[in-house]
Amino acid sequence: MQKIKSLMTRQGLRSPQESVNDLSPIESFRIPTKEELRELHEEPTDPQAQQEIINSIEEVYFSNDSFDIVKYELERLPPVLSLQELEEYRDKLKQQQAAVSKKVADLILEKQPAYVEELERVTSLQTGLQLAAVICTNGRRHLNIAKEGFTQTSLGLLANQRKRQLLIGLLKSLRTIKTLQRTDVRLSEMLEEEDYPGAIQLCLECQKAASTFKHYSCISELNSKLQDTLEQIEEQLDVALSKICKNFDINHYTKVQQAYRLLGKTQTAMDQLHMHFTQAIHNTVFQVVLGYVELCAGNTDTKFQKLQYKDLCTHITSDSYIPCLADLCKALWEVMLSYYRTMQWHENHDQDEAAVVSSVSDGNNVIGTEENSFDRNYVKKKLEHGLSRIWQDVQLKVKTYLLGTDLSNFKYDDFIFVLDIISRLMQVGEEFCGSKSEVLQESIRKQSVNYFKTYHRTRLEELRMFLENETWELCPVKSSFSILQLHEFKFMEQSRSPSVSPSKQPASAISSTVTLFEQYCNGGNPFEIQADSKDDETEDVLASNGYESDEQEKSAYQEYDSDSDVPEELKRDYVDEQTGDAPIKSVSRETLRSRKRSDYNLNKVNAPILTNTTLNVIRLVGKYMQMMNILKPIAFDVIHFMSQLFDYYLYAVYTFFGRNDTPILTSSLCASNREQHSARQFESTGLGLSSSRLRTTLNRIQESLIDLEVSGDPSGTLTAAEERKEKVPSPHLSHLVVLTSGNSLYGLAERVVATESLVFLAEQFEFLQPHLDAVMPAAKKPFLQQFYSQTVSTASELRKPVYWIVAAKAIDYEQMLLLMANVKWDVKEIMSQHNVYVDALLKEFEEFNRRLNDVSKRVRIPLPVSNILWEHCIRLANRTLVEGYANVKKCSNEGRALMQLDFQQFLMKLEKLTDIRPIPDKEFVETYIKAYYLTENDMECWIKEHREYSTKQLTNLVNICLGTYINKKARQKLLATIDDIDRPKR
Repeated sequence: MQKIKSLMTRQGLRSPQESVNDLSPIESFRIPTKEELRELHEEPTDPQAQQEIINSIEEVYFSNDSFDIVKYELERLPPVLSLQELEEYRDKLKQQQAAVSKKVADLILEKQPAYVEELERVTSLQTGLQLAAVICTNGRRHLNIAKEGFTQTSLGLLANQRKRQLLIGLLKSLRTIKTLQRTDVRLSEMLEEEDYPGAIQLCLECQKAASTFKHYSCISELNSKLQDTLEQIEEQLDVALSKICKNFDINHYTKVQQAYRLLGKTQTAMDQLHMHFTQAIHNTVFQVVLGYVELCAGNTDTKFQKLQYKDLCTHITSDSYIPCLADLCKALWEVMLSYYRTMQWHENHDQDEAAVVSSVSDGNNVIGTEENSFDRNYVKKKLEHGLSRIWQDVQLKVKTYLLGTDLSNFKYDDFIFVLDIISRLMQVGEEFCGSKSEVLQESIRKQSVNYFKTYHRTRLEELRMFLENETWELCPVKSSFSILQLHEFKFMEQSRSPSVSPSKQPASAISSTVTLFEQYCNGGNPFEIQADSKDDETEDVLASNGYESDEQEKSAYQEYDSDSDVPEELKRDYVDEQTGDAPIKSVSRETLRSRKRSDYNLNKVNAPILTNTTLNVIRLVGKYMQMMNILKPIAFDVIHFMSQLFDYYLYAVYTFFGRNDTPILTSSLCASNREQHSARQFESTGLGLSSSRLRTTLNRIQESLIDLEVSGDPSGTLTAAEERKEKVPSPHLSHLVVLTSGNSLYGLAERVVATESLVFLAEQFEFLQPHLDAVMPAAKKPFLQQFYSQTVSTASELRKPVYWIVAAKAIDYEQMLLLMANVKWDVKEIMSQHNVYVDALLKEFEEFNRRLNDVSKRVRIPLPVSNILWEHCIRLANRTLVEGYANVKKCSNEGRALMQLDFQQFLMKLEKLTDIRPIPDKEFVETYIKAYYLTENDMECWIKEHREYSTKQLTNLVNICLGTYINKKARQKLLATIDDIDRPKR
């Protein structure tokens, strides 16, 4: 059936298995009879119809050979039988059977030739097999004859000889096996001696010998034992390799590398080595921190051992923080030093190997040389790549430790010591792998900014307290005083020395060309805590009683008759005080010898003028720069805070001495000086004669740094509250400082000390500018330049508004106006005697000069200060003269001549009192007096050219001088011109 089905399948037909299921094999394959063939031929021969009949056969008939067709058909009979239906169904089955039978018959007829051909092949195969049986029979017979032809004696001799040779070989093998059995003892001894190359060499030789005798059953056990021994050697070798990470020993490492080379695992050894270094870093830092945590906890509780390293760092106390950090860095240094020496060993070893290979060039060793070269390159790249990995692990561990404790409450020296250690560690990192240590820099920057904000806020509050308690007395220092003599600036001398790093160097520091790894390669540690010496050799900057020595104190008030007594600044022909004034007229040395009136700065030695508060600010600047020098990433923040120290000091001096809340000048004088912008500013805000740059600077300081709000105001937003935290309340002048006494020239001594200490502070900032510029980031340098150009350089400009107040109060300008008002200017004769008000004014100046001398006995008055004081007084006096002349109701030509006489008398006497040349505002008075002689046309041009005079003063010229010579229309025209000039000023 399967054959028939397969045939039908090839023809694309389905075989009706049900129709032949009950037939025997013989019946299945019998040839149909003639009658059957006839019946078949009588059936329709249409292939398509025949195929459709076959296709109509149910699928179940083709399922398998065990299918019961009869049972299937009987089960399909309906419960009520119908003869007609049964006959129709039977005819259908017969048609299907006939179609299948015809198809089978066709297939049989088609395959008949192939059947005959195959039958012939079977017959031929049977004949061949019979012939083979005959040949085998003959072969066996001939073999029996050959066996009988050889004698058993000769074969026995050969067999015995062969057996003898086998036994000799067996004896050798047994002796070798006996030796192999005893090698484990020797291997153990060699491992104890740490002779790893020898042990591996012996083990490999034993394995090679064991592989020769592996056919013995005892050797399989020995081979397994040797393999276990070799694995044990590798384990011990791995342990030996891990010891390298903390304490590198050349001999030890050489043995380990030779052992790995024998094993052929040079690359694996390098991978393991890096893993051990990573593990060594983790274990080292954990054990160091754990030791300090348990020591501080004071108990043997093991809970700390279960903590993560990050959590463990948070349990470090403030007292143990620095020692723990130092030990942490020392331990990490040992690990990095071991890695450095490992790289050195490989570099030297590679050089030696390369030299050997180049000297012995053999073609047979080319392959081995290439393998060694590949291993060397792999090791070199692995070690170079490992540098950054090792350093990154070190940075992360130290970063975790740094951020685990809040350092904002540390003492300054302690925090600087922390920065010093981290700075040294970053130096190690740069030498180790060329890294800029971004992770460490960022972590220490966070801590530094956090610490520095708190520290700076506290220092600003202290500065406010110092300023509010400052009596502005002179702090006596030596004339040779320099900020570099202060302990806080010692680091600048060290930083200028090329052999000293930013951190503390031992006394035996060597050249900077030697790296730390080279310096400490054979011993020592760069993180050893050294005693923080306070520089006992620091020079004493304070002078006794304000004098350099007793001899100088005795000679301070003595007459002087030589150039040695004259300060260098007075010997110069030109003194530029950066005040914006015209150059001071040169004074001959003979004049200086003949007069002492204005030499207020010769009463004491020319030591710097500064206060205790100034010294404190300078020391603070030194501390800030020390921190900035160690940690350059926060340079901008530090310099910004330094600028706030200077800003606050400048603002305090201005607030204390540059403001004036009580009006000094009369309303008439102020009203007349409408063109005098400085005077109006002085009257309203106390910024008399101050430059726009100074006003801008003071406004900026007040907006950015000064907290002007009431501290108890709760209505402010959170942002405003945060901004106020960055600000400092405005300081208040100490009640011990009296600025209202005329005898002391309204606190002139205190004003001199205040302003000159500010100028001295500005000079020190100017001196430090190159150092600040060197560490300031390039993107932030405009801030530094603006600070110097708009703030530091304005310090000397503060002299003008401060001393303007003294000048305004020292001379009684109101009395002078009253005296001038009583003068009769419409005289008919040329007068030869000047008026009384000139003498009164000169007496005021003489009294001012006397009081100035009295003040100079308390504090040295520098030449720029005395010049500014005289300039202010003279300028105000001349302005008052012009104002007095403008108040004249009637004036004749003789009266105008009297004005000139009075002014010339005033100038002649004044030049004997002061060295200032030319006299300030001299032309201002002379030009106004000469204007009385102008004609109508000239007057109009003169008014347009001289806008420095007030409207009142110009109107007086028109009404008094030209009123009697011009008509009303011309006078109205001139007054209109004056009004046009005055209109933009309103």
